[in-house]
Amino acid sequence: MSGSGGASAAAVSSAPPAQDEGMTWWYRWLCRLSGVLGAASCAISGLFNCVTIHPLNIAAGVWMIMNAFILLLCEAPFCCQFIEFANTVAEKVDRLRSWQKAVFYCGMAIIPIVISLTLTTLLGNAIAFATGVLYGLSALGKKGDAISYARIQQQKQQADEEKLTDTLEGEL
Repeated sequence: MSGSGGASAAAVSSAPPAQDEGMTWWYRWLCRLSGVLGAASCAISGLFNCVTIHPLNIAAGVWMIMNAFILLLCEAPFCCQFIEFANTVAEKVDRLRSWQKAVFYCGMAIIPIVISLTLTTLLGNAIAFATGVLYGLSALGKKGDAISYARIQQQKQQADEEKLTDTLEGEL
């Protein structure tokens, strides 16, 4: 078991993560922290959802507990040291692009709400959904500065003026 752990640790360190697509270190940690907090809120709310006699609430609660496990497995694999494949899964998730993570996390958070629309499912999945939103915002990239935006607008205005001048000259 220790031999396979060393091999997987070497594979993790040699693989370039896809998260270096413009994310700063603090934003990456914010996304991870949001994922861990989302997992905790999903797990607690999922347990509360399971304490009922309505089958759809139980199904949503079980799904939320599964979401919590997957979020912890993807964002904080050190919390799942008892699972042998945790580092492998975390490595594969780190290779995903930000928009793929955003779709995955938001989709995972929406399914329990669709199953059973209650306050517990809404509040429990809010932070997990916010994790997906944070990854989605990072996929959009940095906001442009005002100087480059003004330059682009000026180029568009000049092109419009040239088109107008050409049409007026063509009519004469």
